[in-house]
Amino acid sequence: MRGFIKRLIRSLTLWVFSIGLVSVGFCANAVAAEKKEFNVAWSIYVGWMPWDYMQKTGILKKWADKYGIKINLVQVNDYIESINQYTAGKFDACGMTNMDALTIPAAGGVDTTALIIGDFSNGNDGIVLKGAGKKLADVKGQKINLVELSVSHYLLGRGLESVKLSEKDITVVNTSDADIIAAYATPQVTAVVAWNPQLATIKSTPDSALVFNSAQIPGEIIDMMMVNTKTIKENPKLGKALIGAWFESIGIMAKDDATGKAAREAMAKASGTDLAGFEAQLKTTRMFYKPSEAVAFNKSPDLIKTMDYVRKFSFDHGLLGKDAKTVDVVGISFPGGKMLGDPKNIKLRYDPSFMDMAAQGKL
Repeated sequence: MRGFIKRLIRSLTLWVFSIGLVSVGFCANAVAAEKKEFNVAWSIYVGWMPWDYMQKTGILKKWADKYGIKINLVQVNDYIESINQYTAGKFDACGMTNMDALTIPAAGGVDTTALIIGDFSNGNDGIVLKGAGKKLADVKGQKINLVELSVSHYLLGRGLESVKLSEKDITVVNTSDADIIAAYATPQVTAVVAWNPQLATIKSTPDSALVFNSAQIPGEIIDMMMVNTKTIKENPKLGKALIGAWFESIGIMAKDDATGKAAREAMAKASGTDLAGFEAQLKTTRMFYKPSEAVAFNKSPDLIKTMDYVRKFSFDHGLLGKDAKTVDVVGISFPGGKMLGDPKNIKLRYDPSFMDMAAQGKL
């Protein structure tokens, strides 16, 4: 998904998009027209299956109706393509990880806000070796198939650091998540990095060993619903509706009763697995079922530390733009006035205000 060609296309798209923005002038006193219809993108992943559930059960429509708006929820099979389309303006909001939010829309100049922090990967991403390799250090000298420049690549980097290796010690082979299982089934592929549900299939293959996973870097691969900052400022009803529908849906999902089981079964089916498989993935996902938990995570100093890791990895791999001279090129803001990077170029914002409304019962 995160191959070079797609990122090149994305860069050209953003260039054209940015030229268009520059050409448009706005009167300082003009009042933006309130929108009534919004487009939201998501992709299949255990932590994002509540979006499918809320759409099919009518929960999303109920909350949209409450605020007098319409929300078109669109499943995009190609995860990176969904972010590219969001960045180009086709979607008002999109499900993505913290790293991808920084390296695609934010680095591309699109001011983006973390509306919902849904979960972090706590074992859902992992490195698997085939054959003689039984520990991560055994990966030295091997080719590793993964979605290049993705959170899989980030996980690999963090893993290599833990055994005093670097990317110079291995060879990365860019492979889409749609092709990763098939690639691993071939004799020539002996090492992969993947995320669930593909990871579950890969690590269950005979003669395979899971040698590193995201539980060893908890809180660093975060799954969120990101929204265009300008859009959410001008249309707070969108934020309230999405937040309300989200926490109602995951509240049902978390129940230990027939209703909760039915919800999880529906999500499992929609994601291409069964209830047992889905619940196994949930065990390696730290879901924030309560809005207060998501708010606390958003306000934690650990988030700043994580994003510092992420931005340094991104800069080292050229993901902050070809003209980026420093890791500080993109500003990232956090609650309490804290920030990383250029304060004059804030393009990624962690703002828990809408989640806090849910926590306080003010939706």
